[in-house]
Amino acid sequence: MTTPSEPNQRPELLDIYKLAVEMADRVSARRGTANSFFLSVQTALVTLVGFGIPKLSESPWWVSSAVALAGITLSAAWWMQLRSYRDLNTAKFKVINELEERLPVKIFADEWEALKTDPIPDWRKRYAELGTSERIVPLVFAVAHLILFVGTLTV
Repeated sequence: MTTPSEPNQRPELLDIYKLAVEMADRVSARRGTANSFFLSVQTALVTLVGFGIPKLSESPWWVSSAVALAGITLSAAWWMQLRSYRDLNTAKFKVINELEERLPVKIFADEWEALKTDPIPDWRKRYAELGTSERIVPLVFAVAHLILFVGTLTV
């Protein structure tokens, strides 16, 4: 068995790198699936509440409270799950970036650097990470549930 002249060019390093990238991609795919699930459930809940406001306003106060609490709980669970996926991917990309230091090409590091240095349109201050904008959606739903709850109490 021959050993590569450069210790950093061993084939197993590339295999580990490929595995790390694949695992990061799988986490992103799971996050997308979770987002689809929560978005569907939240949309259905808000739609049901929106159409049922006349009935909810005739119901005891605790019915509206329970529905609002369910929606807010879903929003909180969604937000925490997104945060968990972000932390997991941050750790995975830290490992990937460390592996890239030992490879001839730094694909992810170079891509991120290009993204940060590309000119940004005047209408926004900086690159908006998907994770940042993605975590706003559960908060919007939580506010919607609060507004619908107040609306059912005042009707």
